[in-house]
Amino acid sequence: MYAIVLTGGKQYKVERNSIIKVEKLNVNVGDSIDLEVLMISEGGNVLIGADVAKSVVKAEVLAQDKARKINIFKYKAKKNVRKRQGHRQPFTAIKIITLEA
Repeated sequence: MYAIVLTGGKQYKVERNSIIKVEKLNVNVGDSIDLEVLMISEGGNVLIGADVAKSVVKAEVLAQDKARKINIFKYKAKKNVRKRQGHRQPFTAIKIITLEA
């Protein structure tokens, strides 16, 4: 059994006890959250639209962290113009507790 959920403008395929990293959510570590369900698949049976309106996917927040640093380096050839910049994208790690159709 798996579900497609929507959070942070992105869709994720989740199963029970799976851990995913999503866009940063304003919740505390240890809190329980409900995710918006777009589709649920049980065996060969697929539920979408109004059939999943009452479905619930509960998740527990494991961590609030930042991803690995990426380096951005821009330069203009033959002009002695160089610019270095770094970025660490914040994320929330969540663990899927239950999938209820």
